Amino acid sequence: MDLDYSKCWKTPKKESWKTALLLSYQSLGVVYGDLSISPLYVYKSTFAEDIQHSDSNEEIFGVLSFVFWTLTLIPLFKYVFIVLRADDNGEGGTFALYSLICRHARVSLLPNRQVADEALSTYKLEQPPEKKNSSRVKFVLEKYKWLHTALLILVLVGTCMVIGDGVLTPAISVFSAVSGLELSMSKEHHQYAVVPITCFILLCLFALQHYGTHRVGFFFAPIVLTWLLCISALGLYNIIHWNPHIYKALSPYYMFIFLKKTRISGWMSLGGTLLCITGSEAMFADLGHFSYTAIQIAFTFLVYPALILAYMGQAAYLSQHHHSSHVISFYVSVPAPVRWPVLVVAILASVVGSQAIISGTFSIINQSQSLGCFPRVKVIHTSDKIHGQIYIPEINWMLMILCIAVTIGFRDTKHMGNASGLAVMTVMLVTTCLTSLVIIICWQKPPIIAITFLLFFGSIELLYFSASLTKFKEGAWLPILLALILMTVMFVWHYATIKKYEYDLHNKVSLEWLLALGPSLGIARVPGIGLVFSDLTSGIPANFSRFVTNLPAFHRILIFVCVKSVPVPHVPPAERYLVGRVGPTAHRSYRCIVRYGYRDVHQDVHSFETELVERLADFIRYDWHQTNWSNSCNGDDASRSNESSSESKLAVIGTVAFSGPPAYEIEENVQPESVSIEFPTVESVRDVIEMEPVGKRVRFAIDDESETDVQTEVEAQLQEELAYLYAAQQAGTAFILGHSHVRAKQGSSLFKRLAIDFGYNFLRRNCRGPDVALKVPTVSLLEVGMVYVV
Repeated sequence: MDLDYSKCWKTPKKESWKTALLLSYQSLGVVYGDLSISPLYVYKSTFAEDIQHSDSNEEIFGVLSFVFWTLTLIPLFKYVFIVLRADDNGEGGTFALYSLICRHARVSLLPNRQVADEALSTYKLEQPPEKKNSSRVKFVLEKYKWLHTALLILVLVGTCMVIGDGVLTPAISVFSAVSGLELSMSKEHHQYAVVPITCFILLCLFALQHYGTHRVGFFFAPIVLTWLLCISALGLYNIIHWNPHIYKALSPYYMFIFLKKTRISGWMSLGGTLLCITGSEAMFADLGHFSYTAIQIAFTFLVYPALILAYMGQAAYLSQHHHSSHVISFYVSVPAPVRWPVLVVAILASVVGSQAIISGTFSIINQSQSLGCFPRVKVIHTSDKIHGQIYIPEINWMLMILCIAVTIGFRDTKHMGNASGLAVMTVMLVTTCLTSLVIIICWQKPPIIAITFLLFFGSIELLYFSASLTKFKEGAWLPILLALILMTVMFVWHYATIKKYEYDLHNKVSLEWLLALGPSLGIARVPGIGLVFSDLTSGIPANFSRFVTNLPAFHRILIFVCVKSVPVPHVPPAERYLVGRVGPTAHRSYRCIVRYGYRDVHQDVHSFETELVERLADFIRYDWHQTNWSNSCNGDDASRSNESSSESKLAVIGTVAFSGPPAYEIEENVQPESVSIEFPTVESVRDVIEMEPVGKRVRFAIDDESETDVQTEVEAQLQEELAYLYAAQQAGTAFILGHSHVRAKQGSSLFKRLAIDFGYNFLRRNCRGPDVALKVPTVSLLEVGMVYVV
């Protein structure tokens, strides 16, 4: 499917207040669902075991003070005013920070990187001139290879914890909402009702994922808005009715009184208090769907005040009820006449909050897969209009099974909260560390600013993180176990992917070998187009030489295709295809590098095949007109004299069309201007990039008066090559992919043998093959068996 890119691409123009307010309203259902339902379980988790609510109210006042200042310092100050500014072309999240750092410092471990990728319009740098301190940190980071690996591991830890949160958040959210039934039935009935109802809601939630959030998305914002207004009204009612002086508890003084009285028990109870900021990371992760201003307005003027009122109202009620017949929970502070309506709204809000984290899990797994850090899975785009809404069947059912298992296994908010709290704080610590690097390397601020940011917010998060670790036996072991399993999978897959690329790089075949193939060697050219997929950006891949060795024939049109990811969130369609010739014109061999950003969704095979042929036809027209222009200037055809000895220059072929008659003019429009920039690639292949910044489109103009016999001959050859291409397209397209088996070479370490021979090959056999990931039809697939000894 070919997405409407203009709907998802952020332009730097200033948005109106009307647009900002509309986006703020829409962000409620996507961004703040998880954060807004935290009052359901914060106090219950905090007072679960370590501390008791006493007549002095020092505990409840201290917890309220901790909640207030945590909400103020972390979501409001850290995220809204600082971290949200570290966006990557409007995108946020862990991978956005990593992408920013990789573009400003050479620390990326992605294979087949080209310097030419830096010419992408989205590959912008924050501050091109480097300062001395920034250069020193950048130099150290680039110099040591182990720091590159450490940075990737840090990013993977954050990613794994986000995925772990995708398991825990739906379980604790729905369970906490349904637990309101405990006030309306006996304890015996309650035990046998809450868990089945929670599991049923979770089952329905995951079963509906394949429809896509866009079908029910317009319900999300009203539900969360209703919930926020509901908890605000309840908070105001409880403050006025039970304790109008509760505002005094917001003073930091009560935090010290709380810790002084409760000591180590109070510190351990902070593992429940930190749940008040669960979902804060969504403000940054979902930045690409909205805007900085919209998220800032929604949180500052609606979500933050509503949450503060809700927590103050609960504290006011509990300050006057020390010996309640029920345990501390959200619903005991809800007046009986409105308890059932509040229960219904709470369940709906918990479903919305769960939906947000599930969608975020799909998105981050797709990003991990794009960067070669996750096994191939089937990604389905659920909306033709809204970019980024995807569905991954395998991950969806695995999340459902794990969520239901957590619900049945833990059966209470305490253990779920302990597990969720550790995952949340780990993600926030990773974000703090990466943002500190962005401040120095990308923003080029003095190191003292980055150190201050790291120490201030890092110390707060470490306090909560240490409290969460003390709950290891009471549930916190689960996110650690999930993270270890996911880390192992992701690191083994990434390690083997890099080793496979290095093997391909060292075993690629020379261009002379390809050009020597012909009838004299018994090699036949058959009708059709052959698409040879490889990770190489130059040279002839070894899988093609093996293919020709076993089957002495290949197609009349041969295209070496490299589908690669670049460290930017999106690649504009006009800059996606990098096309060039392989060998002389008569050989009819080409190279096409297809570039995607880490948030782009790949096209299906039918649109990809059609667009690839169209871009190749555009390149052929461009190449012949360039040759014609060069011949007119030089008076000979020297521009093609050396084609047989090396690959030709690569050109970006996008929305610029070269079809029609050879008389072109300069068009005045909003399309970018065509300029040429030369870049040496990592593999010493010179690319000429036809880039398109802003301005007017320039097309090549050929006067009728200057038309000569040479130009007529060039035009005839152009039409002949195009006819050859379209005839091959009609004959059919074959997709030639490598079917690889990887094994560690003799003498490898035990770790490498375990990772490659067992780990990677197990994952390869049990995940989607490259043909499924590329959506290749079975009838058009040719697989070449390859054994990689790495």
